[in-house]
Amino acid sequence: MHSTSLRPVRRIPAIGVAVALAAGTLVALAPTAQAAAAAGADLPFTSVEAESATSTGTKIGPDYTQGTLASEASGRQAVRLTSGQRVAFTVPSAANAVNVSYSVPDGQSGTLDVYVNGTKLAKTLAVTSKYSYVDTGWIAGSKTHHLFDNARLLLGQNVQAGDKVAFQSTGTQVTVDVADFEQVADPVGQPAGSVSVTSKGADPSGQGDSTQAFRDAISSAQGGVVWIPPGEYKLTSSLSGVQNVTLQGAGSWHSVVRTSRFIDQSSSSGNVRIRDFAVIGEVTERVDSNPDNFVNGSLGPNSSVSGMWLQHLKVGLWLTGNNDNLIVENNRFLDMTADGLNLNGNARGVRVRNNFLRNQGDDALAMWSLYAPDTDSSFENNTITQPNLANGIAIYGGTDIAVKNNLVADTNALGSGIAISNQKFLDPFHPLAGTITVSGNTLVRAGAMNPNWNHPMGALRVDSYDSAIEANVSITGTTITDSPYSAFEFVSGSGRGYATKNITVDGATVDEAGTVVVQAESQGAATFRNVRATGVGAAGIYNCPYPTGSGVFTLTNGGGNSGWDSVWADCSTWPQPGSGIPDPDPNRNLAQGRPATATGSQDVYTPGKAVDGDANTYWESANNAFPQALTVDLGSTLAARRLVLKLPPASVWQARTQTLSVLGSTDGSSYSTVVASRDYRFDPATGNTVTVSLPSGTNLRYLRLQVTANTGWPAAQFSEVEAYLTS
Repeated sequence: MHSTSLRPVRRIPAIGVAVALAAGTLVALAPTAQAAAAAGADLPFTSVEAESATSTGTKIGPDYTQGTLASEASGRQAVRLTSGQRVAFTVPSAANAVNVSYSVPDGQSGTLDVYVNGTKLAKTLAVTSKYSYVDTGWIAGSKTHHLFDNARLLLGQNVQAGDKVAFQSTGTQVTVDVADFEQVADPVGQPAGSVSVTSKGADPSGQGDSTQAFRDAISSAQGGVVWIPPGEYKLTSSLSGVQNVTLQGAGSWHSVVRTSRFIDQSSSSGNVRIRDFAVIGEVTERVDSNPDNFVNGSLGPNSSVSGMWLQHLKVGLWLTGNNDNLIVENNRFLDMTADGLNLNGNARGVRVRNNFLRNQGDDALAMWSLYAPDTDSSFENNTITQPNLANGIAIYGGTDIAVKNNLVADTNALGSGIAISNQKFLDPFHPLAGTITVSGNTLVRAGAMNPNWNHPMGALRVDSYDSAIEANVSITGTTITDSPYSAFEFVSGSGRGYATKNITVDGATVDEAGTVVVQAESQGAATFRNVRATGVGAAGIYNCPYPTGSGVFTLTNGGGNSGWDSVWADCSTWPQPGSGIPDPDPNRNLAQGRPATATGSQDVYTPGKAVDGDANTYWESANNAFPQALTVDLGSTLAARRLVLKLPPASVWQARTQTLSVLGSTDGSSYSTVVASRDYRFDPATGNTVTVSLPSGTNLRYLRLQVTANTGWPAAQFSEVEAYLTS
């Protein structure tokens, strides 16, 4: 189905502090270590960070605060130049061209003088804020973003490894982020038998309108090649009826089409080849109702896009309809105000590989299974950096999808490095199904604070937003480095508590996670094998499913894990980066929000009701089936000294006596008696509350109450089970 707009506003409700937790039993499983292949694209340029160059300017960052300039920079650092200051890069390899990522203050433009080995070039590099400072007030949690832009320059000479290329501010303050050095090949010649757009009247100076010339060339070259010679060509409206034709340029540095809408068509018979030129638009703000895209709609089956430079558009490719077996490879996507590429349903056998994407204003690469599922499609070996308002890669539904060997760095706001999600945005939506393969990916400084949730998003997120995860999600060979918050997050982002399950994480290296390795905020289950962590900032596991009482998240240890066995015990607080595990508050209820399980429950009176902090809700076991037991995982082994057991205080609850014993365990499998069985009287006149003192020397992680009788009802009942360190 053709669409000229992006998906609607992301209405992410504020989720309060999560207050439930679960930890899984350990099950012996055979380890199957996964070896990760090299991640990212094979690029024709080498990037050098400004903060590693020689400069008379001022370094800014590192900073992860949404809306700050450094937070959107590569590496979260950059160099600010005032008039007369310069930054000098050491060229890493032979080059004759450079692309610079930079920022200037809003409303300003200017130039950078360029020096090669101390000699000033006649050429300058134009810089402008025209395409930056984007506001999307309709997207909850967004701030002014898209603060950087990219500008490129053919140097007019060759430079060698070790040479110095410097950029000097001429008056306008310029913040330089990174420079890409490239050896650009000479323009290729016209293919034999092709139809040149200039033969149809196209103006290579960029002054005249070449739209009709392009249309005429496409019409004349059916089954053949439309040739776009070196030069600049202005198009004032989009092309349609593009099918059974190749559009080819002399190289993306040489053949440039200036338009914000290149192809806009709802269907095509296919066999379209688009290659080796640039399409550079004039999109300065994001207007979701406008088709300001390189391709909007369908290229038809068996088509390809390769060797393209796409810049200053809303979206690179927004694909609907039939795009079966499309290949998108070896392209550059720069400075989009929204997605780089979105497979908007019905994509079958699509391969998106070896592309470079920088400074996208929404998901850099996305699949969204609207109207029909995306199936058997993949994102492979792409390099993604600085998506500034969403995820690096997002999979919203679909069947048998693969995300392999990608490199994602520096996600900024409202997103993760990779998101695997059942967030639908619209109907009819097709949730995740079959096998979702996430393999060999590297995530660097990925994850961000979500201001709508008021808590962080992990580097790799699995999200049962609008429905439970029923697909098999296989996450293998993952490298996560310098995540500002957590490495792996499992969440139901709508706050409705759907399960994230059927998940295997096998073979991961986590280095310097700011808070935790696993951030579990939904019910569900995952098995972890060969996950090795170093430099964890707070604790290994934060396991607090939301809403309270929605269920438990079970972590199964498949073997080979190390460096992340500690648990953040207090679900009423969020771990802060680098905080470590604080000493327990002696007055804190250790059981509140912790995972609770039971031998049985009646109707809606589930185990989580006994640890939700609300004495008016309660757990009730299966009726007429004593003995019954309730077990609470306190998260770590603690010296508990006192229990407070409650029933609802309302007067309709008559006095009753429950016969129970207290058992404890440090491993969840071997239990011993802490307090022998005896009768406890619950009386509304005294608040329906009893206190159980635990012997000195009691150390337990798993607290179990075993009930054998209740004079008021033929079942075990507790509205709150509280545990304290103080006697």
